[in-house]
Amino acid sequence: MRALQVGPHRIATPVVLAPMAGITNTAFRRLCREQMAAEGGQGLFVSEMVTSRALIERNDESMRLIQHDPDENPRSVQLYGVDPGTVGACVSMLLSEDRADHIDLNFGCPVQKVTRKGGGAALPWKAGLFAAIVSAAVKAATPYGVPVTVKMRKGIDADHLSYLDAGRIAEAEGVATVALHGRTAAEYYSGQADWSAIGRLKEAVTSIPVLGNGDIWSADDAVRMMAETGADGVVVGRGCLGRPWLFADLAAGLQGRDTRRQPPLGYVLATMRRHIELLIEHYEGYEKPFKSTDRDADRNSENRACRDFRKHIAWYFKGYVVGKETRAALAMISSLAEFDDLAGQLDGSQPYPGEGAEGPRGRAGSPRPVSLPPGWLDSREIDGELAGMLREAELSVSGG
Repeated sequence: MRALQVGPHRIATPVVLAPMAGITNTAFRRLCREQMAAEGGQGLFVSEMVTSRALIERNDESMRLIQHDPDENPRSVQLYGVDPGTVGACVSMLLSEDRADHIDLNFGCPVQKVTRKGGGAALPWKAGLFAAIVSAAVKAATPYGVPVTVKMRKGIDADHLSYLDAGRIAEAEGVATVALHGRTAAEYYSGQADWSAIGRLKEAVTSIPVLGNGDIWSADDAVRMMAETGADGVVVGRGCLGRPWLFADLAAGLQGRDTRRQPPLGYVLATMRRHIELLIEHYEGYEKPFKSTDRDADRNSENRACRDFRKHIAWYFKGYVVGKETRAALAMISSLAEFDDLAGQLDGSQPYPGEGAEGPRGRAGSPRPVSLPPGWLDSREIDGELAGMLREAELSVSGG
């Protein structure tokens, strides 16, 4: 294993936590860092995707998304944008106010509300626009010594691949690393990631690190991907859902050790409780209520934390024998006391279920046509009328 160099930042363990909307908040990032540190590792943990326009407008929710723990280093923020001026201004704002140590640009999001505006995985097809956005971000970050990186997909679909061109452009514009998810936008998360594309990108981009993303479900997958593709590191997304200890496995595996976490149910329950505790800290002092008829309850950080945590329960219990009634009750908790009561009814000595707890998790979806702006595929370039439309269409809501 070699350390990953991201501009001035030396990442001892070449592993990056992928931004995931509604998942990679400060609480989850800290939980993953703690797990990796337990095996002597140190990775890069990226915030949820935040839109450039929303940050410039100082949208309350977007400003909350870029919060970091005092001990997060480097502080990493992923930005989305379709207008070079907006992206550049956002980078300048973040760095002049000392809010980030690393900027990642999102060119890989496949969701329709992003691609139909020309953003995410759709954008690299417009090579000139892609170059302009990357250039604007790098120029804004350079005076502060902050590295800019790019995360992307293979392209829009099998007939409209852009990753090799985009990789060379990003390298020429001065980014610190490029990361490739081995799927197109049309594939969403279905099927199997094409690791061979990561290898081809590594051959095309020679002066900066290339990272691989897609189907890293275990430490052994990470080791195999790097060996097969020559990638300088891996980006891990859905594989850590309900398994933050995957980062402990990655730290051990990439150091050549056979140590792997195979936790009994009691360890899983303790990790779940730690996750809730960190979410409570995350929401403390945040006054804006969620949409609800019970605003007073929503203002309680413990209530918010428990509500946020509910989506994680099925992932944590994957493979373990936990009754439907208990699962349903845990999916309705509103306090730590309720969690403790229900967790206390389970047999913590239940052993690790092996294969049943491993492998794919999260929604894979199925291949689908990609929503795009009218005429998007007609040319690799962009005219003035379309550029104006993009500026007007810049999303003002964060989260991907």
